Amino acid sequence: MASSMDAARALVGNVATVLEGKSQVVELACATLLARGHLLLEDVPGTGKTTLAKALARSVGLDTYAGARAHARNDDEEPSGFRRVQFTSDMLPSDLLGVTVLDPREGRFVFRPGPIFTHVLLADEINRTTPKTQSALLEAMNERQVSVDGTTHPLEEPFFVVATQNPRDFYGTYPLPESQLDRFLLRLRIGYPSEQIERRLLATRGRVDPLDELSAVLSREELLATQDAVERVRMETTLLDYVHRIVIATRSSPLLDLGASTRAALDFVHAARAIALVRERSYVLPDDVKQLAVHVLAHRVRMAGGDGSLDTVGAERIVRDLVSRIPVPV
Repeated sequence: MASSMDAARALVGNVATVLEGKSQVVELACATLLARGHLLLEDVPGTGKTTLAKALARSVGLDTYAGARAHARNDDEEPSGFRRVQFTSDMLPSDLLGVTVLDPREGRFVFRPGPIFTHVLLADEINRTTPKTQSALLEAMNERQVSVDGTTHPLEEPFFVVATQNPRDFYGTYPLPESQLDRFLLRLRIGYPSEQIERRLLATRGRVDPLDELSAVLSREELLATQDAVERVRMETTLLDYVHRIVIATRSSPLLDLGASTRAALDFVHAARAIALVRERSYVLPDDVKQLAVHVLAHRVRMAGGDGSLDTVGAERIVRDLVSRIPVPV
């Protein structure tokens, strides 16, 4: 367990060098990766969403994607361990998953993998593409596999989706449905940096981009071992009951039309174990559960009396209030 804590500390420290003043965001993002979850970053443009995703990918030795070597078009092609896809309204599922084409040299149909065949996928502005293309991610995020033309293609571990969306830009967007949102372990907002840090960025960032100097601190094997260690983090029965009471409260609240799912409850437990490991502990504390509740649950519930659209601020306020009413186990 000690080596896993060292690995988690190294990952957090490395990512924090390019996202100054956002220690909690970095911790939660790293915990999402270690919990084998997926991350939704919901914020206005220019706050560091893409930088965070790239920093996570570069902090682990995921330069190549070995699983796609069999599908490479030629010997010189090197499948990448990090892919960024700009989602647009005219994007098709095949643009993401890949397509089966006729190879004239071999005289047979072969599968050409899309950008989803990678270790870290940055789905930029995911709410700008149609529901049909959004749904193409569901199987990959949940089952770690892709089905095309009746054939299932497994995705190589680790597989981590970081999706971004701008909550204030509604023109030409397609809000993510509940089934899609339920696949994201955490939803985070990075926010603007403090005035002091932003002033320092203005003075220094033009000369050098810290991402260019970022190197891997973990190998792929070390990351997988650390992800396995998350499952060994101790969580007392009283804390499991605490998580369950919070989830049940979202289902019984008159302020919510849709409460958290069983998948959300399971994700809650995984996230609590992961954040404990990130904080260099082999056990979960009640504070871990309280601090995660909004990030794990608020995007999975729907407010009562609305038009069905996602009210981010309102949902977070309700979840926070529900948590405050539930006794904390001693």
